[in-house]
Amino acid sequence: MSVTSNVINVGTEYARTVRKESGGPGLLLAHGAGGSVESNFGPLLDALAATHSVVAVDYPGAGATPRATGPLELDELADRLVAAADAEGLERFAVLGYSLGGNVAVRVATRHPERVTALVLTASFARAGHAFGLVGELWSELARRGENELLARLLVPLLLGAEQLEGLSPAQLEAAVRGTAATVQPGSGDHAALIKGTDLRAELARIDVPALVVATTGDRLVPLASQRELADALPGARLAELPTGHLPFAERPAEWAALVSEFLTRHPAR
Repeated sequence: MSVTSNVINVGTEYARTVRKESGGPGLLLAHGAGGSVESNFGPLLDALAATHSVVAVDYPGAGATPRATGPLELDELADRLVAAADAEGLERFAVLGYSLGGNVAVRVATRHPERVTALVLTASFARAGHAFGLVGELWSELARRGENELLARLLVPLLLGAEQLEGLSPAQLEAAVRGTAATVQPGSGDHAALIKGTDLRAELARIDVPALVVATTGDRLVPLASQRELADALPGARLAELPTGHLPFAERPAEWAALVSEFLTRHPAR
C-alpha cells in the first residue's frame, strides 16, 4: 500500500510505499534518478516483502510526490527515507539502492550508521567520472527545457542492454523513445543534477556493514568499471554481476530479487 508522509522538504510532501505484511526485518528502498519506487522496484516488491518490512519514498517530482521548489540535496533524500522508517516504527534496517539510489543508500549509512544493518547497491557508482557527469548535466538541462523526446533519445540507448536495443525493429525503437518521453518524471532533471561531481569514496571507506554490489555488466549509463570501483571502495563488499543493461527490473527482475534476498538472508539484522 502507499501512504503520504507528513515530512515536508522545500514545500514538498514525500509519498511513501509500505509493505510490512511479513513482519520481517526492515528494508529501505532508494530509487534511481528519473525513476520512482514503483518503476524501479515494482517487479521486486512482492519477493522482498515476503521476508522484510519494506519502506520507500518517491523523491520530489517522482511517483506521487510533487516536484520540489528548489534544488535537491543527497542528505535530504537520505534523511527523508530514514524519517519514513521512523514513521513506520523501523529502528534498524538494510538499505537497497538502485543507480542514484545507491548514493542515497550510502549517505543513509554514513549519516545513520547505528541503524543500518546491510547495504545492497545495484547499477550504482562511487563517483560519476567525466563521461557520466556530462550525461547527467545534459539530462538535467534537457529535462529543464521540457525536451522530453530529445532526452529519451539520449537515454534509451544508454538504459537498454546492447542485445535488447539492437533486437528492436525501427518501429519498436521509435515506440520505446516515445514511451520513454511520455513517462519522464517531472523531477527527472532535478534528480540528474545530483550526478555531476559525485565522489563518495571517502564516505564508503568508513562504512562497516555487510555490503553487496550488484553490477549490471551490460550497462552503458553507469559503466561496469565504475560499478567495480564502487565495490573496491566499500570495505569487504561482495561483488555480484548481473548480465543486463541499466534496467535489471525490466530485463532480469527475478534474478535481481534473488541476489538481494539471498544476501539479506545471509546477513540478517544484528
